[in-house]
Amino acid sequence: MKPLGLLSLALVLAPLPALAQSTSVFLTAPDDPRAVTVRAVGDGRADDTAALQQAIDAVAADRQRGGGGVVFLPSGRYRISRTIFLRSGVRLFGVGPTRPVILLGDNTPGFGRGIGAMLSFSGEDQYRAGKPPVPPPTSVPANDAIFDATSTTFYSALANVDFEIGDGNAGAVAVRFRVAQHGFLRHVDFRLGSGFAGIYQAGNEADNLRFFGGRYGIVTEKTSPAWQFTLIDSEFSGQREAAIREHEVDLTLVNVAIRDTPVGIEIDRGYSDSLWGKNVRFENVSRAGVLISSEQSVFTQVGFDNAVGVNTPVFARFRESGRTIPGQGAAWRVADFSHGLKVPAIGEMGRTATDVTITPLPSAPPRVAPALPLLPPVSEWANARALGAKGDDQSDDTAALQRAIDRNRVVYLPTGRYRITDTLKLRPDSVLISLHPNQTQLYLPENAPRFAGVGGARGMIESAKGGAAIVYGLGLYAGGVNPRASNIIWRAGEQSMINDVRIHGPVVYVNGKATGGGIEPESRWDGQQASIWVTDNGGGTFNAIWTPNGLAHTGFYVTDTKTPGHVYELSAEHHFKNEIVLRNVENWEFLAPQTEQEVRDGVYAVSTEFHNSRNILFANYHGYRVTRTAKPMDTAVRLVNSGDIRFRNVHINAESAYAHCDTEGCGTYVRASKYPFENAIKDLTTGQEVREREFAKLDVPAATPRAATPAPLPVTAGVTKLADGFYSVAGGAVDRDGKLYFVDRFHQRIHGWSSTEGLTTVSQATLDPVNLAVDRSGRLLVLSSAGRDGTVFSIDPKEPDDVRVIDAGAPRAGAAVALPVNVWANGEFADRIDQRTYQYPPLSDFFTSKMGEPKSRAYLSPDGSVAIPAFRVWNQGPDDHQGWRWSDTLDSYGLVTARSGERVWLSNASENLTYSGRVAASGALSDLRVVAPRGGESVARGRDGTLYVANGQVWVYDKDGKEIRRIDVPERPLQLLIGGADGRTLFILAHHALYSVPI
Repeated sequence: MKPLGLLSLALVLAPLPALAQSTSVFLTAPDDPRAVTVRAVGDGRADDTAALQQAIDAVAADRQRGGGGVVFLPSGRYRISRTIFLRSGVRLFGVGPTRPVILLGDNTPGFGRGIGAMLSFSGEDQYRAGKPPVPPPTSVPANDAIFDATSTTFYSALANVDFEIGDGNAGAVAVRFRVAQHGFLRHVDFRLGSGFAGIYQAGNEADNLRFFGGRYGIVTEKTSPAWQFTLIDSEFSGQREAAIREHEVDLTLVNVAIRDTPVGIEIDRGYSDSLWGKNVRFENVSRAGVLISSEQSVFTQVGFDNAVGVNTPVFARFRESGRTIPGQGAAWRVADFSHGLKVPAIGEMGRTATDVTITPLPSAPPRVAPALPLLPPVSEWANARALGAKGDDQSDDTAALQRAIDRNRVVYLPTGRYRITDTLKLRPDSVLISLHPNQTQLYLPENAPRFAGVGGARGMIESAKGGAAIVYGLGLYAGGVNPRASNIIWRAGEQSMINDVRIHGPVVYVNGKATGGGIEPESRWDGQQASIWVTDNGGGTFNAIWTPNGLAHTGFYVTDTKTPGHVYELSAEHHFKNEIVLRNVENWEFLAPQTEQEVRDGVYAVSTEFHNSRNILFANYHGYRVTRTAKPMDTAVRLVNSGDIRFRNVHINAESAYAHCDTEGCGTYVRASKYPFENAIKDLTTGQEVREREFAKLDVPAATPRAATPAPLPVTAGVTKLADGFYSVAGGAVDRDGKLYFVDRFHQRIHGWSSTEGLTTVSQATLDPVNLAVDRSGRLLVLSSAGRDGTVFSIDPKEPDDVRVIDAGAPRAGAAVALPVNVWANGEFADRIDQRTYQYPPLSDFFTSKMGEPKSRAYLSPDGSVAIPAFRVWNQGPDDHQGWRWSDTLDSYGLVTARSGERVWLSNASENLTYSGRVAASGALSDLRVVAPRGGESVARGRDGTLYVANGQVWVYDKDGKEIRRIDVPERPLQLLIGGADGRTLFILAHHALYSVPI
């Protein structure tokens, strides 16, 4: 990628003096009648815990505005003695001439060992019901009535408040920060002293943080929604062990300086991460700038764009192999670094590689401006209400707001809902500020005349062309029936910014109160213009934006521009066609973009499309489809006549966590869908695709004209299509004669295939079939998603109307045991650290533990020859067919069977490894061993011990786990089974077709 204007050596942060004085960014409190101000002593001696909590609780309990709002903490030193809980949707801002400090005094009880949080972001969101399934274990004192923050903890934030930890608090952390969209930490100094860390369990976005001392600055694992954590314009100094210790958090760093510590960034032993750093500085880092673990895992994706070292002898160290990438002299620069699975070109599979470009420097470069500009001082904020706007959810505030914008460079909107009926046009230097994008919204009434009918897009807000406009902290809702509406049309220049902006989706409001999800009767999905449209040579910085609006055709739409754009932690979700689209775009970078497709409004959506675009960087990219999805989709990214694109750290997934309590107890279940995007990327110009869904590096060359006949997909000789036209097939099993049976779940059909009969339909009864097994007598055991805990039927394929319901009973010795062929298990989404040793258990322990659990019940075939263990079923939604069911057996692409004492082969998808284990009658597996370096949708084993693994293509390994060859298939292989009359046919089930190849 060519330089993006500011991408140069000068962007790297230079050090600041140790323990530099913090500066308040809100010298006075903005005028907001709905905000609550903390009333406490603030002298550093009195215990102010109760006063802080009381103010937070008062805002959280205000149900008139749906809970949540703004709390102001005046300058002072506030000593606390127990954990403060920052409730969901509450934002705490320090105000006054000096930053307020939350202080933990010397030897505070409860913080001397283990991990205890001074301030903890808590849940109280849509999942709050009954007993908290997973209360945060870092509360002081312990409190099992607190809901931990989750993937639906939105809008919670803290800014302009410092933390200080006194002596004798070795287990103290300043903030437990487990949040989702619009959660942030900003303008915070952490003076950690004896403490464990400044931040524990990070999430979403943070910027302008400084960490002084402590054992670590940040210690974290996977975020609660399982996507990226981005840290911007921040510094670490003097940590005793490492500045950042983490794994699986998908860490993205922009303009971060680390100095005077043994290790800059440490990935925990035995774990992986997608780590991306832009303009990262390592100074006086004695052991390694970055310590990389699990270097052969596809989930280990580490990249840097412009990293500088000063007096740092080792840039990167690989934990297992001991290999190092040394620095080059006293000062050096890494222009580009990538370690992980490297895809050589679209249409090819990848291999692990390490690429580095490192050169010595004559001296350290100077510090320059940060990535995110600061807001103007509060003294310059013109209050929109004082200038005539009402924000009362009824008055038309269009004229008053436009007048305020025309006459004032900086306009502040206090809490409220501001009704507008025409476009608000910004000046080139306009700054439009709110402090809460849920509690402060601009919205259009339904059928607003200027946004109705057929025609070009009209923005609720439109910037002037060029200039350095800023929109900050605001929510926008375009209504449900305004077909020409776009929330923001942006033509501003590279120095402009949109930050912490929420595009609200289809929510019905009655008398100003949200009544829950849904859309107006007259509105329709995909019926409005793009939520945010950057065009006409617009550009700038876009940070921490969330646009989940299925009524808009695209969430983030960029067209016709060469002005550089810098996009950080963008969450584009739930759109009907596209989440992100670039058309005729050059010189943009997207760091930590995340997309999500929901079941109502996103099953047809493509994550990202590029049209006629070039010189683009996409790094730490997540393309996620929710686990409830039951529709295949071919690709996450589409390229049309586009090239000169760098993809770095790509993660295409469809698994998530669900915290739940039932009669068997409380816990967090990780569910994995069968319907992630089949491919990461498809180039519609060349016809080629990227099957790898986890990779660290792919460089797409400059686009070439479309060939008259695009190159065909690679297909191995002998691969034959047997049948097609299916919605999505899986769940297959083979009988003793080699006949294949399989399920097309959406159509509730069970099919059969043999060389003599071809394709047959065995049953299309409404049994909700998912997976099959065949007993000795030839009857099919049908695992079904029907019923709250799932159901198992038995049918005779020759008389399919003979349906018998199988009740679960005690496991039976002598029966073959049917187990899921692929499992997702690594213990994620929970605090896994040992609070005595501060170490994490080995990643493989979670798979071993899960698969080693005996099952107390099993579904036994009528002839007693085959049993399906009754895995625990988790439920979400109603008990009827509209609810969702998850279990390891329901989630699997199929079942594999073996008798007690025999070995079985299966995949742990969360490690991307294939295992074998010895089966017990209870369904427990023991003596688990890694037998192949890849693991995907399924695995099959031939009579001679050859392993066939479905992972983008079919990978073939000998009995010792050595790769022999690869079988390329026209579609992504999902389930593999060996059958046929002679037992030498490999059946390959893809979503839409059935293939075979002789073995």
